[in-house]
Formats: sequence, C-alpha cells, structure tokens
Amino acid sequence: MPLYMDIHNVDTDEFSAEDVVKAHMEDLAIQDQFGVKQLKYWVNEQAKTIFCLMEGPNKDACNQVHLKSHGNTACNIIEVADNEYNLFMGQGTDVDDLAKTDSGDLDSGYRTILLVNILSFSNNNRRYFSKIKELVLEYNGVVVREPNNQIMITFIYATDGISCASDIMKFINTSNDLEFNLAVVSGKPVDEEGSAFFEVAKAKINKVCSLGLNKKMYLDKETILISEKEIQEPKEKLSNFTVLNNDDFVFSSNLHDVIKKHFTRSDFNSEELISEIGLSKSQVSRKVKSLTGLAPNQLIQESRLQCALNNIASSHKTIAEIAYDTGFNSPTYFTRVFKKRFGILPTDFIKQLR
Repeated sequence: MPLYMDIHNVDTDEFSAEDVVKAHMEDLAIQDQFGVKQLKYWVNEQAKTIFCLMEGPNKDACNQVHLKSHGNTACNIIEVADNEYNLFMGQGTDVDDLAKTDSGDLDSGYRTILLVNILSFSNNNRRYFSKIKELVLEYNGVVVREPNNQIMITFIYATDGISCASDIMKFINTSNDLEFNLAVVSGKPVDEEGSAFFEVAKAKINKVCSLGLNKKMYLDKETILISEKEIQEPKEKLSNFTVLNNDDFVFSSNLHDVIKKHFTRSDFNSEELISEIGLSKSQVSRKVKSLTGLAPNQLIQESRLQCALNNIASSHKTIAEIAYDTGFNSPTYFTRVFKKRFGILPTDFIKQLR
C-alpha cells in the first residue's frame, strides 16, 4: 500500500505529547475499518505540530481514521516515497510508534538540511566529496542526494547541521581551484500546503543556492532558533554565515524566479530584473549585494555561468549550444566571460570532466 504522511496544527493552549499518545491509541482502535495502518508519529510540543506516518489505500481513508476516532483531521496529507522517507526520517527510534531521537528525546519531525554546491576546476570533485562525507558522518548526517556538483544532507539536530556546514566551509575554503556556496535551512516534512516531502525547505535552499557560486554560507533564522532550544550547546560562531530571515527568502525566491524566466534571453538585463522585482533600483541593488555580494547585472551573468556549468557537467552539447542556451549572444563572448570568471577555457573544462 502507498505510504502517506500528514501534518496537524493544534490550536489550543494546553498541548502535550500525552494528549497525542491518547489520540494515537484511538486511531489504532479503528484503523482496520479503513484498511489503514498507523506506523509512526512525531510531536513538536513547542510548535504544536504533529506528523503521522501511515499506510493506506488512499488519502481519504487515512483522514477518515482521524475523523472517526477523535475528530482531529490533518491540515494536509501527502504521499511519500519509501526511499525518500528513509533518508530524511530514518534516524532515531520510536516507543509505541512515538518518534524519539537516539538520546531518548521527542523527535520533533523537523529536519535541518544542508546543501553544498561545489565545483573543482582541477577535476578533484571526488576527493572533496569524499572528505565532505567524512564530516557528514562525524555530525550524524545522512546524504540525501549528490547529482553532479551538489550534495544534500539532512540532520536531526540543527546544531549538527550548523557545525557540519562550518567544518565543510573551513575545508573547502582553503583551496583556490574551487567555486562553491552552501546553505543550511530547517523545515517540516509536510507543509500546510503542497504535495512534496520537505517542499518549502527544499525550495528555499535550492533557490538561494542557485544565486551564483559566490563562496557564501547561508543560514536561516529558523535553524538558529531550533539550535538554541536543543540540549546540545551550539559550538559555532555564526559570524561566518549570511543569516536569512523570511523576507530574505521571499526576495531570493523572487530573484530566482525572474532570472530563471528570462536569463536565456541575451537582451535580459538588470533594468528588466529590477522592474519585475517591483522595488526601486537602490532597494534591489542593496538587497542583491547583501544577499549575494554581487550587483544585479553581475548576478544575471553569474546565473548564466552557473547554468552553463551544469549543462557542461550533465550534457554533451557543444560550446555554441551551451552559450546560446544560457543567454550569451555568441560562443566567442561566452568563452571570454567563462575564461575570465573561472580561469579556464570551457573546452578545457569539458576535456577535464570527460
């Protein structure tokens, strides 16, 4: 049967894990009537959220169990793939289906996600990724995916995610042949809207990391707040991170969407970008500089180059095809910009990769 996960937001002043345990027992008592099997649940007492994992014939059957047993239906329910669930949520244990961490604390269900974009121009990606994986194990992380020049990691504890990111930064920042950025965000497995696992958290981290390989390390305020409430003492100073609040993520998302929509056009420029963002020129310039370290016109070019790098790594297109596909008006101009930015001709980089 399909695997489903839901989210419940509890709107009451009195809320405890004991209340949820009681409701779960009521679910177990009638679940067979609907062909549903409750598997595990997570309780976040501070955020007053509950996540339930279950097998069932469909979403409605899963929701009917909650409705008939205690009336607290889910805000949202999504179908989850087994492999993705195991990577993000497979850590820890449970006591009578209630999720616990290995140390015996309540597992809130929230996860901290670290995304690292890293590209070596001496063809040493494998060596760098190997070292990064060693650090991931040291901080109890789990590698979720690693396509081309990217690696995504998940952690139960926010403090582990922050510390791992800091150590990765220390390691890769010593090399002159690397282009990179990385980000740390925290989020829920199921959001109030949407249909994908960790949809909001993954959208945030992917969009902010798409804004150029600028050797920056981003951290959201949600992760800081979670780390401050954990038993583990935060060991890292946060001064090396660019800390992002919700407004920063909204702005970075708008930037990403506008650039993605238009960057393949060679005539797309910073004036058009600023116009579509809907703020003044000075406001956009200041926000872009603060977020990426670049001016708006530089960000457009950096986004084109980053897309070109991804195309080179994942396709067998010619230099001319890649140049036109990424908004450069000629292969010659693309080659000149690429060489100036990365210190290597695109043709030599292709030979290196292949």
